[in-house]
Amino acid sequence: MARILSIDYGKKRTGLAVTDPLQIIATALDTVDSGELIGYLKKYMAAEPVELVLIGYPLNFDDTPTDATPLVEKFIGKFKNVFPNLPIEKVDERLTSKMASQAIAGMGLKKKDREDKALIDRVSAAIMLQEYLESRS
Repeated sequence: MARILSIDYGKKRTGLAVTDPLQIIATALDTVDSGELIGYLKKYMAAEPVELVLIGYPLNFDDTPTDATPLVEKFIGKFKNVFPNLPIEKVDERLTSKMASQAIAGMGLKKKDREDKALIDRVSAAIMLQEYLESRS
């Protein structure tokens, strides 16, 4: 089986998470500079089979777009041009950063480590992916 990749896209940084080949467990993968994301994905997908990409889709609680929504839409268009045969699915990313911060705080890390935004981005991507996996079962 191929993996599922999750993307928490941001203006500066993007958090990535991936499943194991059996698609049971979501694991934080990396945080990448958003400008280098397509190149990173090309290398990753050359080494690991990926069958689906999830991307966090930012919406307000009233389902209206946020200021980040156009950035994500633009990236989705670029992604589809580079990977036309790979499905990309939007998933609700509301509260994932808050949940990630709480999960990180629960790990007992030092304050400096808990405030590491790159770590929060990776964990947010993993939370989105784990929620997706749980919704399928």
